[in-house]
Formats: sequence, structure tokens, C-alpha cells
Amino acid sequence: MKIQALLIHQAFVTGNEPGGTRHFELSRRLVANGHRFTVVTSDVGYQSGRRLVSGSRFVTRSEEEGVSILRIRTFASLHKSYLRRVLAYLAFMANAVIVGAREPRPDVVMGTTPPIFQAISAWLLSVIHRRPLLLEVRDLWPEFAIDIGLLRNPILIRLSRWLESFLYARADHILVNSPAYCDYLAGKGVARQKVSLIPNGADLAMFDPAERGAEFRRQHGCEGKFVFTYAGAIGMANDIDQLLKAAAALQIRNDIAILIVGDGKERQRLENMAAELDLKNVVFTGALPKNSMKQVLAASDACIAILKNIPMFTTTYPNKVFDYMAAGRPTLLVIDGVIREVIEAAQGGIFVPPERPDLLAAAMESMADAPEASRQMGWNAREHVLRYFNRDQQARDFEELLCWVAAGAAPKSRASLAAADM
Repeated sequence: MKIQALLIHQAFVTGNEPGGTRHFELSRRLVANGHRFTVVTSDVGYQSGRRLVSGSRFVTRSEEEGVSILRIRTFASLHKSYLRRVLAYLAFMANAVIVGAREPRPDVVMGTTPPIFQAISAWLLSVIHRRPLLLEVRDLWPEFAIDIGLLRNPILIRLSRWLESFLYARADHILVNSPAYCDYLAGKGVARQKVSLIPNGADLAMFDPAERGAEFRRQHGCEGKFVFTYAGAIGMANDIDQLLKAAAALQIRNDIAILIVGDGKERQRLENMAAELDLKNVVFTGALPKNSMKQVLAASDACIAILKNIPMFTTTYPNKVFDYMAAGRPTLLVIDGVIREVIEAAQGGIFVPPERPDLLAAAMESMADAPEASRQMGWNAREHVLRYFNRDQQARDFEELLCWVAAGAAPKSRASLAAADM
């Protein structure tokens, strides 16, 4: 069975852009198997806030590795204010319906959240095209926004939770990327058989664990040092303040360097903080495209994943951790919960309790002082991804899931069974 899928995803990322490429990696594999995949997305990079295409056309159509990409013109500089970001979400929500309605009728419409507004677009398009809706839940919105303090107004919280339940009820099937989300949805009254799990993972072919990234090290003044890398968004959820405090405690170590690779609303404030602390051991590189991550992680001896210490973040499977593992690099994990279980099962890193920069600094020193043990943790991590979080297998599960949803049948893939067993 060959199908045509339509994905509505404002923050869709290809290999030429910074950010998570889960959807691109899955969709290009589907296209290689003879399916058709169209994405309606924004012309503004979510992490950088900058335009990805030139000109002033309302819609720019392109194709990358067979995936048809329609970029809608929307507000740039998303990180200037939350109001501007919300306006960009709302504008994209409306325009995505207009653009998607003009596309040939797909076999299945896929929406992804957050932001939740684009999931509304996907639901409307499933109604317009009279086709099933596959709703992907990547983060537990609005609960994350409430826990982190972004959403405080009681009326808006009630409306947000109503909208969340509305979309869960109208989706023909729901896809999640973390096993903890299955329990969350069950608590919301969603039947287990309506949920499939395809976890975040990695494309092992993108990384060579034997590479050492000599040129990238030279460019950033890290030659001869043990390099720790944080790669990802720099926003409120990412507790980079704690990393900078740990870096301050490590100033006496001339053999340790810390790279912060990414962009976001908090970047300028954190760069100012690093300057105030006179941190000579920290380098902010800015956002780099995903296809540069091979060199970035090759230049790293260990990698850092960190989030604020809020209960809901214990449910997440951060994309970056699986890239670290696929690159054969150990993870210094400052996130408790289900991702800790992955790292500990793999013996692929060290867990540090959140909000303890003293313990974070001590863990960094211990890894730098035992480079052979760190390398072994990295090899363990890559082997674990190969066995359990391999993008090739996930693409096969995704293909099977889409075909079942398009046919209006109950999915019976490994992904669905995994969700049912949670």
C-alpha cells in the first residue's frame, strides 16, 4: 500500500537547518519506499528565528530528498518577544489551513504538537479532506508551559486543557515519542489502543564515533582539552544557568572546555552572564545546521543534556541525547526520569541531580580525569541506540502506522504494542 501523507509542522527541520530532524529522517525514508510526503511549514527557523528562504512569496515550494516542502511566510525574529511568537503561531495556524486545503487530497493528515495551534490546522484539514488525523504529541502541552511558568492565567489554563482534550478526542490515532506520555494520555481518558509509541532516536549513519573533530576543535580554541558540548535550544526550559555556574567552578582547570551550540531567547542573557563571570572556558557557537552536528559531536569528549527541575520534564526523551549516543559520546545527564533510565540501561553516561552546579562540576572533572572510561561509556551508548533507538527501524514502524491509520484500521505495529504494554 502506497500512501500520500500531509504533515503540518511549523518547526519542521531538514539537515540544512539547526534543530531536531526526526520528521525529515522518517519522511525521506518513506519517500524512498515509494510513498509521497508533503510538509506545510514556516519559512522561519524555529531555533534561529531567521528566514530560511529569500523573497517575499507567500508560499515557497521545494523538494528535499523527495519530500515536498511548502514554506509559508510568517513573522521572523521569533525570540524577540512571546507576543510575537504567539502571533506567528496564530498566523501559521490560519495560513496552513489555506495552503493545505489546496493540496491534493492526502490519505492521512498528520498534526504535531506543540505548538498546539498547528494541531488545530491539521484537524481542520482532516475534516476538509475527509481523511483520518494522526496526532503526534512531542511534548505535553499545556502542562510543560504551566510547570515552567509560561502559562499562569487560570482562564487560559482551562481553555488550553479543554483544547488539548478536544484534539485528543478528535484524533483517529495518537503518536507519542516517550513511554511516559502513554501514562499521561491514559490519565486523560485516552484508550491505550489509540496510542502508539515511536520514541525519539537517531540516524547512526549521520555520525562516526571514531572521528575526533580536529578542525572544529582548532576553530574554537579547544585543542588539547577535554570538551563538553551542549547542543540544542537555549530557552527558558534549558537550565544553562546551572552549566555556567559549574563552568565558573572549573575555571582552575585549563584542560576543560565547554561548547554551547544553539540559539534561543535566553542566549544573549546567558552570554552576558558568561562575560560577567569572565568564563574563559565557555564558547557560544550559535546555531549550526543538523548536518554540522557530525563535526560538532566528533570534537566533543562528552555531551550535556540539561533541563529545569520541574516534574513534567521527567517524562521527556530529549532528541539531543540520542544524537549524543549515536555519535558514541557519553552523556552528562541533568534530567531525571525516563531518559535517565535509558542512559543507565546503556551504561552510557552519568546522571547529576538538577540544580546542583557543584555536583555537575564534580562530574565534569571526574569524566575529564578518566577519558578512557568516558570513551567506553560513549561506545556503550552507541550500541544501545543501534539496538533500541535506531531510526531505520523507527521508520519502518512509522510507515506501518501511517498505512494502518490511512486505511482506517487499528495499528498492529511494534510501536502500538509497545504503547499498549506501558
